[in-house]
Amino acid sequence: MDMCSPVAIFVYNRVDNTKTTIQSLLANTLARETDVFVFSDGVKVNKDGLADENSKRGVDEVRTYLRQLSEDLRRNGGFKSLTLIERERNIYLEENILTGIDYVFESYDTVIVLEDDISTSPYFLQYMNDAFKLYQDENRVMHVSGFTNLDLWESCEEYNGRDFYFTPHMSGWGWGTWKNRWERFFRHYSTREEALAYMSDDDLRAFEYGGAFPCLKSLDKKPIPWDICWELAIYKEGGLCLTPSHTMVRNTGLRNGTHFRSFNILQKFEYDRVPSTRPVNVEKVDNPEKDPLIEERFAVAIKDWGIRYTLLGKIIRFFYKKLKVLAIVRV
Repeated sequence: MDMCSPVAIFVYNRVDNTKTTIQSLLANTLARETDVFVFSDGVKVNKDGLADENSKRGVDEVRTYLRQLSEDLRRNGGFKSLTLIERERNIYLEENILTGIDYVFESYDTVIVLEDDISTSPYFLQYMNDAFKLYQDENRVMHVSGFTNLDLWESCEEYNGRDFYFTPHMSGWGWGTWKNRWERFFRHYSTREEALAYMSDDDLRAFEYGGAFPCLKSLDKKPIPWDICWELAIYKEGGLCLTPSHTMVRNTGLRNGTHFRSFNILQKFEYDRVPSTRPVNVEKVDNPEKDPLIEERFAVAIKDWGIRYTLLGKIIRFFYKKLKVLAIVRV
């Protein structure tokens, strides 16, 4: 691997988030050596087959920005190349990501994946490429995460003194993998039964960190999200994810995403941290293994999905649960 890994960015209708993601990537130290592919999902239609006006407005704004960006980069540089793929119709996030990854793997052996709300550290691309090069022959390492729920820098000595660690848990907020791992092991499951075939009760408990991380609920969604499928693939193969000790990315869309909203007055996300302002020193480790201490710490950090309630939030949550119980009793 002499050249830099390409980046695939998946966007829909949030132009401000898309701008932040692109601009932070342009500030990366390896930006000018990186080929970037942007996959723009199309406009949603209503039950009558007509374009949804809100969707169309947002998609048009994103595409106008991206087309102008492409022209600006052609004149002034910034990335090695920028390729814009505009979907003719709305194919939803799952299909956009999965077909986009396949598209990149037609020409490359690795891929770095960003969605439209992931702001990166200036050293994110360097970290990802270092990891790809050092672990390209270590097939047990199946995934490289840019995000971590933890912050181990202050207690680095306790965790082997390294800038990174290994865990079976993957993160989909700024990540990458190798073509040979993805094509061999990824399966996009269509049912819960298919996804959990041959997994024991002990496997299920371990996978969800004893119930602290109830991610298997995602298997009831239609379509099943790609990330739970990949997480299952890594677990079933005994795979590992190389993860930074301090996050290299920040999700800037937590409060305006399609599926994830929050209210600062009631709650905060414990993991919402500023990305690393220094490079991550990735080293080759022989026979990498997960760290039990880190796994224990993750189970604590991910409890309630990493949401921590303010005093007002705790009071409102308390009464909400009481009212919910009363409603069930009355029924």
